[in-house]
Amino acid sequence: MILPTWLTPSHGIILGLLLEFAIIHSGLVALRPWGENQVGPRLYRIIFALASIPLATILIVYFFNHRYDGLILWQFQGYKGSKVIVWIFSAISFLFLYPATFNFLEIAAITKPQFHLYETGILRICRHPQMVGQVIWCIAHTLWLGTSFALVTSLGLITYHLFAVLHGDHRFEKLHGEAFINVKKRTSIIPFLAIIKGSQTLKLQEFFKLGYLGIIIFVWLLWWGHPWLIQTTSQINW
Repeated sequence: MILPTWLTPSHGIILGLLLEFAIIHSGLVALRPWGENQVGPRLYRIIFALASIPLATILIVYFFNHRYDGLILWQFQGYKGSKVIVWIFSAISFLFLYPATFNFLEIAAITKPQFHLYETGILRICRHPQMVGQVIWCIAHTLWLGTSFALVTSLGLITYHLFAVLHGDHRFEKLHGEAFINVKKRTSIIPFLAIIKGSQTLKLQEFFKLGYLGIIIFVWLLWWGHPWLIQTTSQINW
């Protein structure tokens, strides 16, 4: 079968990289209780980071270097204000992507990593904010780039995050039982649904914390360093 000329190998490679990342990342998450019993929470967190961060870095670099591969589906970059809109949505996506619990000492394995059941801040809006943030990021960047490669990448990322939602709920219910079932009743996967239903209340004061300020600073640094980042990754022949 003769494939269309616009269907470059990079389309399949990015999906393969995403699948590899999904298997290793979610696999290590699923094995966390067993792994922590074997080597301890801190060492297992380090193993998790050493496995996940390089794969994520490869994915990011490959995406940057091939973002314009394939068929041009649409072109919005020439429209006035389109870049600002993309950055606004990107900033919103990061507020969802990296709110978590802001337990940076646990993330770095300086203090003992633990399981937590939070329903504060951004988690009042959505129980799985990383999924929402990834969807927003994918929509914004796919509209900006307008290529088949960007569309394939976004569909792959969104599919994985939807799986992670189901995997996460199943894992936490298995670990925490009734406590997590009660959290599920008070929260929602669809943003703002629990608030609309009245099972959750939005408390704006919970957003006034250093973690959210750190995200805002990160977005500003990313805006400032984005051209340098693109230029640097282009030097890597992937």
